[in-house]
Amino acid sequence: MHSSSSALYSRSMSILRVLLAAVALSAVTAAQQVTTFSTEDGGLISAELYGKGARGVVLAHGGQFTKESWRDQARVLAAHGFHVLAFDFRGFGASRGPGQADFDTAPFHKDVIAAVRYLKAHGAGTVSVVGGSFGGGAAGDASIESPREIDRIVFLGAAPNLPAGKLKCRSLFIVARDDANADGPRLPGIRAQYERAPSPKQLIVLDGSAHAQFLFQTNQRALVMQQILKFLSAP
Repeated sequence: MHSSSSALYSRSMSILRVLLAAVALSAVTAAQQVTTFSTEDGGLISAELYGKGARGVVLAHGGQFTKESWRDQARVLAAHGFHVLAFDFRGFGASRGPGQADFDTAPFHKDVIAAVRYLKAHGAGTVSVVGGSFGGGAAGDASIESPREIDRIVFLGAAPNLPAGKLKCRSLFIVARDDANADGPRLPGIRAQYERAPSPKQLIVLDGSAHAQFLFQTNQRALVMQQILKFLSAP
């Protein structure tokens, strides 16, 4: 009897652990909604939605990431009342679009604009963009090519590819002092674009060498998130 009771108890506990894991998983997946939308040039973009509200935020990933990389930041933003959309650029994940085969010339800014318009079509009164690396560049170009559609942009280790003097939104530039690539330090180029950008604007230079979204893997991640929230929440 004792052996049978132990076996029954063990089996019951195993079932309970499976059920608890399923509940936990469903709670995580319930925190977001998967969606797709089209771009003006016929692309199809895959995205995840978090939260609700009249203030929208688009999260535009860098070249070493996909939309899933934003999940922690998206949940923080959603908890602060933002309607958040994290998407995959064309050629990443399940997203597809014209020109995706040539990374250097692909019209990534069209994906950003499509994401902004999607949130506006679903209740957002204003939409801002947080862009890491090339995603930040695409966000800046989107502001320049489609004026007045983006309320403000956070450039993480990034700047517009087009002249920043033509930006049509508020801007926050965040970059690590020793962030560099094969061409050298990124800070001088980002600072030059920051100086050309219209006000209101802000430049935050952090210690270290982490590039763009990799800042969230450092001990400065809380500070970065705090500054982003402050910028996006300012009147």
